[in-house]
Amino acid sequence: MKNLSLQAPTALAYFATLVADDASFALLEAAIVVAQDDHPQLDAQAVLAEIDGLAARLKRRVPADASAMQRLRSLNHYFFEELGFAGNVNDYYDRRNSYLSEVLATRRGIPITLALLYTELATQLGLVARGVSFPGHFLIKLRMPQGEVVIDPFSGRSLSREDLDERLAPYRKRHGLHGDYETPLGLFLQAAEPREVLSRLLRNLKEIHRSAGDWPRLLAVLQRLVVLLPEAAEERRDRGLAWAELGHPGEAVADLEVYLSQRPDADDAALLRQRVSELRRFGAPRLH
Repeated sequence: MKNLSLQAPTALAYFATLVADDASFALLEAAIVVAQDDHPQLDAQAVLAEIDGLAARLKRRVPADASAMQRLRSLNHYFFEELGFAGNVNDYYDRRNSYLSEVLATRRGIPITLALLYTELATQLGLVARGVSFPGHFLIKLRMPQGEVVIDPFSGRSLSREDLDERLAPYRKRHGLHGDYETPLGLFLQAAEPREVLSRLLRNLKEIHRSAGDWPRLLAVLQRLVVLLPEAAEERRDRGLAWAELGHPGEAVADLEVYLSQRPDADDAALLRQRVSELRRFGAPRLH
């Protein structure tokens, strides 16, 4: 009988199992393992256990018969005051703000990672909390007996309708959504689905790496985005361009051809067909 060697799944394969099915989508764990691109040995289960420990400490302090408002006040004091979680105003675009393990260690993050931690603690405390993919700034909303409460995880502030309208005004103006065409505020406050939350986290990282010209890290994030959003042709295109920059013409051509087959009339189709032709003839120059 032959010896069977069992190999551990790759980080990307592990990620793929977490996001394969919307019904069993493991949002928190999938968000944690994004950091494995920088820290391959990161133990996701240990990070989950740390979060559970923070939640357990809070739950022990809150009476079983506490009202929803009492629970919310206890959570806000614990999360923002005692634990000291806050937005990283000094280095907002540091990639580590997108890694939950780093945010737990430093108590500093960006709205989406702070929201992920806050909503997990809220849920374990018996509150109904969801992330909101608000334009420009990820928010949290909680369903309370008195109505919805919207919180900015970056500052810990509760936001009034007037606050939200003021934050939304530049977006509405930019997209012509004011006057007769004004979109109701409620449409911007719908709970984000887990796949949407994770794609926003990854696209934040994508922009950070693109701006820095960090092609290896950009490729790693695009690998995850293609797995997460298999129908998103633009992510496949961008991965193809990253493959080309890193000197992998075969992989680049394969991705760009998929994009062109799905978007034959795209504005960039002609340029990309030329790029594919060049890659086939000359290959991709390697970076030095």
